[in-house]
Amino acid sequence: MDGVSQAGPPLRSAAHLRRAPVQQRSADRLARILDACAEVLDEKGYEELSTRTVAARAGVPIGSVYRFFGNKRALVDALARRNLDGYAERIAARLPGVRADDWRGAVDLVLDEYLAMKRSVPGFALVDFGSQIPVGAPAVGANHEVAGRLTELLAAHLGRAADAELRRAVLVSVEAADALLQLAFREVPSGDEAIVSETRELLRAYLARILD
Repeated sequence: MDGVSQAGPPLRSAAHLRRAPVQQRSADRLARILDACAEVLDEKGYEELSTRTVAARAGVPIGSVYRFFGNKRALVDALARRNLDGYAERIAARLPGVRADDWRGAVDLVLDEYLAMKRSVPGFALVDFGSQIPVGAPAVGANHEVAGRLTELLAAHLGRAADAELRRAVLVSVEAADALLQLAFREVPSGDEAIVSETRELLRAYLARILD
């Protein structure tokens, strides 16, 4: 997607931070730290990531990093949280352009926004929404949270209840898409278009059972 900026949205929740930013200056410093974390991840990977390297890249004292984060894993977790917040915000901004009765268009939008972030947002290719660090680690709740956000967004747009049936269907879709898109990006660094197309068709066929 054209015009993607490097800086992500502000964190909606500071519950996982050592200390929540109170003033705008502190919030700006936090954003710079997360931007720097994303850049270093893209350049060096998780194993070479360190709080000291992030501090130097962000142009802040190491104490500023430790003000918010106890270690590099906490820093990466915050970046994953910001990714999810940004993903939800991008979808919410574009859904009004999709007809309320066009659930296929809404599902395509959800997939397209993920692909756009995967291809263009710093740090996203490695961190995603939190299930990739350490590399190859299984998801621990990340996909459940993604599915929960998507269920609420889709239910509101389509004018239907976010009931147990929809929540289960969206969770299954997220898990299936996650596995297939990991395959697509293993096959081709920019994402194998044939596998992406198959993923789109699979999601449409599966969700048609409850959304048609």
